[in-house]
Amino acid sequence: MDASESGLRDRLVDVGVELVASEGAQALTLREIARRAGVSHGAPRRYFPTHLELLSAIARRGFAELAERATAATGDGTATPREQLTALARVYLEFAVDSRGMYELMFRHDLLESGHLGLRDTSLPLFGRLVELVGRVRPDADARVVAGALWANLHGIAQLWGWGSLQLATGADDFVPLLRSALDAHLGDGA
Repeated sequence: MDASESGLRDRLVDVGVELVASEGAQALTLREIARRAGVSHGAPRRYFPTHLELLSAIARRGFAELAERATAATGDGTATPREQLTALARVYLEFAVDSRGMYELMFRHDLLESGHLGLRDTSLPLFGRLVELVGRVRPDADARVVAGALWANLHGIAQLWGWGSLQLATGADDFVPLLRSALDAHLGDGA
């Protein structure tokens, strides 16, 4: 692939990232991405033979951004494992709230299961980091299971917060107390 082809491929993904941010995952059609990129509606198929491949490339950008934020939040590793877990969980929830369309796209089962563009290879290291930190906080437990339960809890908070359900049910105007409660439930009281 020459530079101009690579440039158009990247432009299609860039447009998809912008579109998911402004209008949500449901707006990511090949035709709309092509229109916004200023190319024919058939042009994306040259670089992405299936719609799933284009969606996977867009989701991969989301995982890369989340991983970058997570790395920055956990710092140089000098904070305690509990502090690093708290920072990682907070970044996860902030990303879910601030980038709702991308977050929704990233966790679509069909994309992750398809294996297109190695999305599992992009998403699993972040879960591995979660498992490693949980193992350091809870050496008595199966870290993979506890990390999975914690992640499910965080994902639930993210979804319910995005829908407005948690604010309505709890009267909360910030997800931080819910985050603390989830961490305490899975890791023990952090006091």
